[in-house]
Amino acid sequence: MARAKRHYIPGQVWHLTHRCHKREFLLRFAKDKSRWVQWLFEAKRRYGLTILNYIVTSNHIHLLVVDDGERQIIPRAMQLTAGRCAQEYNKRKIRSGAYWEDRYHATAVETGEHLLRCLVYIDLNIEPGDGQDALDLSNTP
Repeated sequence: MARAKRHYIPGQVWHLTHRCHKREFLLRFAKDKSRWVQWLFEAKRRYGLTILNYIVTSNHIHLLVVDDGERQIIPRAMQLTAGRCAQEYNKRKIRSGAYWEDRYHATAVETGEHLLRCLVYIDLNIEPGDGQDALDLSNTP
């Protein structure tokens, strides 16, 4: 069965989620989280992605971005970030196979209170003992 086409709404805020394959904890270590963030900011540099907020948990990510009017910015950014993160992990762990559960999920976010609630939700999505406090992103571009 063919995949459903993604909706495209120029100027829309999107809440993106991407879960690791079989809900495994493939992002549990600070090194893996840090590499995902580095690739995210490389995607921002390459494609002009506008990032409002993000969190990397041990088995999934949340990302709040704005579609600035170029239809392919978000898909290209996610392809780069997810693909390179998976390639590096599989190479380092000498493994093959899926890293991500499926395509990333994108939910349109309204401005105003809905946007505020989404920002807070992402900030509160940290898992106890996840090691996020040890992840220093102060030098992230």
